[in-house]
Amino acid sequence: QVQLVESGGGLVQAGGSLRLSCAASGGTFGINDMGWYRQAPGKQRELVAGVTSGHSTNYADSVKGRFTISRNDAKTALYLQMNSLKPEDTAVYFCKAAVSWGYEYWGQGTQVTVSS
Repeated sequence: QVQLVESGGGLVQAGGSLRLSCAASGGTFGINDMGWYRQAPGKQRELVAGVTSGHSTNYADSVKGRFTISRNDAKTALYLQMNSLKPEDTAVYFCKAAVSWGYEYWGQGTQVTVSS
């Protein structure tokens, strides 16, 4: 019932910035918590940042002070502002939405590559 589409990934030099967007469509009224996850080659998928329906946020220690997660008032879009990017941030980034009726939806992912 919910479709998520990420955009904004690409290639950037170390120290640069990117802004990821996640557009939600379909039955979006029931969306509660949302988050960004990433998976690097040879690594497990990990939580990068999360935001609740009340706009409370949490971040992985590795991105605190560099990344900022936000969502719009209608809960139909999710953003991740990434500053001071490092090569270690290279990964596929995924948008996730949890709905009130007990299901999670995932986007297709967007590639972020940070060069030295």
